[in-house]
Amino acid sequence: MSLLIITVGGTIDKVYFDATSEYEVGESTVTQVYQGALVGIQYEMISLMRKDSLEMTDEDRELIRETCQQSEQQQILITHGTDTMAETAQYLSGIKGKTIVLTGAMAPARFKETDAVFNLGLATGAVQVMESGVYIAMNGQIFPAGNVQKNREQRRFEYLHKD
Repeated sequence: MSLLIITVGGTIDKVYFDATSEYEVGESTVTQVYQGALVGIQYEMISLMRKDSLEMTDEDRELIRETCQQSEQQQILITHGTDTMAETAQYLSGIKGKTIVLTGAMAPARFKETDAVFNLGLATGAVQVMESGVYIAMNGQIFPAGNVQKNREQRRFEYLHKD
């Protein structure tokens, strides 16, 4: 199996800049997380953009969609900001023959206390075993696109409606 990882930004890759006292999206942390976890699968990584998901546009989502459609890989993991992750997942729905899993983090992967490593592990496992479709892997759960929302108050993802 060869996995395609697409990074588009979000909190998972944020870096704190003392000079401006702000966080900005930096280099992807996926490779470091995979090396630390001794991940042994083949993967290719593409950094499409470094955006906070609140800045994501439909043009950005179209670029992500085209990249997924044109990929020779059938398993695709996307790291994405959590604020509009559900919207992007919905936008990617309908891509045939691919298993696409989006994940991110509530705290940067570079922080000592972060959900990033767990979420990347969950997403990596999910993309290998789920059937074709688009999913979000967050908070220990796999959600199908179109039936998930971020609960900002609770800092977690949840089903829109449980079947």
